[in-house]
Amino acid sequence: MWVYVFQKCNRHLAEDKPLRTLDLLPAELAAISSYGLMTAKPILYVANVGEDDLQGQDPLVDRVRQHAETSGASVVCVCAKLEAEIAELDEADRAEMLVEVGLEQPALSQIAREAYRTLGLQSYFTAGEKEIRAWTIPIGATAPQAAGVIHTDFERGFIRAEVYTLEDLETYHSEKEIRQAGKLRVEGKSYVVQDGDICHFLFNV
Repeated sequence: MWVYVFQKCNRHLAEDKPLRTLDLLPAELAAISSYGLMTAKPILYVANVGEDDLQGQDPLVDRVRQHAETSGASVVCVCAKLEAEIAELDEADRAEMLVEVGLEQPALSQIAREAYRTLGLQSYFTAGEKEIRAWTIPIGATAPQAAGVIHTDFERGFIRAEVYTLEDLETYHSEKEIRQAGKLRVEGKSYVVQDGDICHFLFNV
């Protein structure tokens, strides 16, 4: 298998194309994953733009986008000067400044989301009386795999997951009300956890 995969990769590289743009099957990806091939690694470009060009319409930014598209990468525009000013403000003033400049949120939030997407990651949440926590998992992780991020016993003894969304919580205000409204879903071992799910795992070891 690995000889065939390397021949396939070599042909792609001979055409001056990065491996991240090569369509490989999961088994083929697994065959080369331990080699740390540089052009197979995901890339995210961050373009520093001026305060008068927050959407990145400058021709130089377009050149970055064109290059990123051909190399299988993404681009996020950031005004470093503006972000530094926003970071120094308190929450109320920060929100006001974002409205003034026409942004919904700081660009650093967009960078974090795009970095997650580039790396094939997402988050789900657990919520209790004492704390709410976010857990990072690969996109496509099943409920037992997601539970295993908290503790391996959770995955080993997984029974089921009780799941609801942030939208449910905003509507009904508590897990008790969500449950009474019939919006709390019971999911089994095959359930693929979605980005932003709020989960409670039941297990027995």
